[in-house]
Amino acid sequence: MTSQPSLLDWQPPSPPAYGGATFDAERDGLRLNAQCKRVYDVMKDGAWHTLKQISAATGDPEASISARIRDLRKSAFGGFRIDREYIERGLWKYRMVRG
Repeated sequence: MTSQPSLLDWQPPSPPAYGGATFDAERDGLRLNAQCKRVYDVMKDGAWHTLKQISAATGDPEASISARIRDLRKSAFGGFRIDREYIERGLWKYRMVRG
């Protein structure tokens, strides 16, 4: 098992490590890496955040933020531990924890 990188010096992978049938590295790579970095920059404080709060801070859609949180959990993106906690009525909050 690899250790989680420092929360202070993380950078998105290069080349971009996204996948899926519709992913095009030339078209999507820089945009998704920038989006991932914005989500990371909000979450690295270790505090709890809802998707709506992260969206307000980054300007990115909640669905995209959810996808970037899933990416940050993957080893190619650092394998960060991101906890989630149910609030109510389908609302969750998330926090990045130092590993």
